[in-house]
Amino acid sequence: MSRTGPSAQNGPSGALVRVLLHRLDPDLAAPAYAHPGDAGADLMARCDLTLQPGERSLVPTGVAIALPDGYAAFTHPRSGLAARHGISIVNAPGTVDSGYRGEIFVNLVNLDPTTAFTVRRGDRIAQLVVQQVAVAEFVDTDSLPDSTRGETGHGASGGFGDPG
Repeated sequence: MSRTGPSAQNGPSGALVRVLLHRLDPDLAAPAYAHPGDAGADLMARCDLTLQPGERSLVPTGVAIALPDGYAAFTHPRSGLAARHGISIVNAPGTVDSGYRGEIFVNLVNLDPTTAFTVRRGDRIAQLVVQQVAVAEFVDTDSLPDSTRGETGHGASGGFGDPG
């Protein structure tokens, strides 16, 4: 992976992972980090489309990647699109496994209740975060060890007026 511009240095951990990039649309910019230290590289829309309120669509990005074993990439919403226009990703974050070689699509959704949103070719629509991942070995057992949390979940810690 080539990093150019203000983010050519290594990330916060000093790690730099080589990701092979196949640009399916050479007229679009390659994924790039906007600022030094950014975790996500910007992905661009390959086509124009309009999302009506509540509508979702798979948006092609014009890129395919080959991640090394032990890594996955995750598509995250762009905070500015979410805050200003209500645009998010349906399955956030979307997962790109190391064995996937097809075009990366972003499942955008317009959460604004009244206003349509138009995506233009070349617009930055998501961030791609590459992370090292562990492979779990699932071991059958009849019981689990105790923990301070136990079996509580889904709001059990309280907040937002909940009595718990």
